[in-house]
Amino acid sequence: MITELAVRHLDTLTASHPGPGGPLPAYVYDLADLAAHAAAVRAALPPRVELYYAAKANPDPRLLRALAPYADGCEVSSGGEAAHVRAAVPALPLAFGGPGKTEAELRSALDLGVERFHIESEHELRMLTALATEAGRRADVLLRVNLSLGAAATAGAALAMGGLATPFGLDPARAEHCLPLLCDGPLRLRGIHAHLASGLDAPAQLALAARITDWARHFAARHGHSLCEVGLGGGMAVDYECPHTRFDWAAYGTGLADLADRYPEFTLRIEPGRALTAYCGWYVTEVLDVKHSHGEAFAVLRGGTHHLRTPAAKGHDHPFVVLPVDEWTRPWPRPGAHDQPVTLAGQLCTPKDVLARRVPVAHLRAGDRVAFALAGAYAWNISHHDFLMHPEPGFHYVGGPGPAAVPDGTRSGAAFRARRRP
Repeated sequence: MITELAVRHLDTLTASHPGPGGPLPAYVYDLADLAAHAAAVRAALPPRVELYYAAKANPDPRLLRALAPYADGCEVSSGGEAAHVRAAVPALPLAFGGPGKTEAELRSALDLGVERFHIESEHELRMLTALATEAGRRADVLLRVNLSLGAAATAGAALAMGGLATPFGLDPARAEHCLPLLCDGPLRLRGIHAHLASGLDAPAQLALAARITDWARHFAARHGHSLCEVGLGGGMAVDYECPHTRFDWAAYGTGLADLADRYPEFTLRIEPGRALTAYCGWYVTEVLDVKHSHGEAFAVLRGGTHHLRTPAAKGHDHPFVVLPVDEWTRPWPRPGAHDQPVTLAGQLCTPKDVLARRVPVAHLRAGDRVAFALAGAYAWNISHHDFLMHPEPGFHYVGGPGPAAVPDGTRSGAAFRARRRP
């Protein structure tokens, strides 16, 4: 349920902006809830596991700053993200991943002092070597490997970035060809990175992590390298059908502690994005009209998938709650749907502008508000904002700025960074 603090904030905004639309649509982020969740995640992880936030999920500077006390760094996937995150949270180390890094992006990342580069190909490795040599800089790298673990290893994943033919990472057979390129140059090989799938539960993530770490150990032994880091990626499942459930961080942390004990030579690193920020955000809008067509009910909302692309991108019905508004000042009957399934659509002139299909509701009327949950990740920042040139939503933050306290006996990311190995 949308937090009472957020509802009170919306009520205040609506009172101060009377008339149709008022301050809506709007994103509302609960920074206190985000900080509390991040603190709980950090507390569930063992000390030898680094927590990097995948900024692509939501790069909002206020969210980045709320996460900073509990994170060991941020994973970025473009030169623009690297510059943006460095400016927002300059104390956090950066890991630069993703395919298709341009020469300009790599040069800029070197100038920013990016702490880790996830190498996707031999060509990328050669280009970074040349740029680092030219700039007189050193850089630490991890080889991103597309491991062939079989379909069962990523079964149930919402997205598979590895384990099969994809443009992500190095084929395992090509990874060893990178090793001669790392001798006597400006780059230092720190370890292996393997982000293979997204949308896995804790047992599946742990099974994948064990196989990645085992592969890294055998690779290091086979080639006589003293690797010290393994990047396990992110992809912790977020269940949009059950918005009150969350990834089992306690079980995952316990499993990672066992894994860290079995592989004491490695520092393990995880890079969650969606599973950290999705829960703190709400997309709130109003019902413009309710119509009935061919036996079905449709609620037309202010805004739509040009603000919140997640349901279109994932092909799901986005979870929501109805916030009733009793006032109705029009002189004609109020359109509504009662005790029936309703499809919630946006303002765009495309049948794909749908946020939820045929969801049963008790009452939904023109003028009511609707709050879509799990809108803190891959929402506004991946939406096609300019299509039809509707106004942008508002952005509001509640529960900040103070971060939640880190529980006694746990370490914050900031404390761990103070004793990072060189």
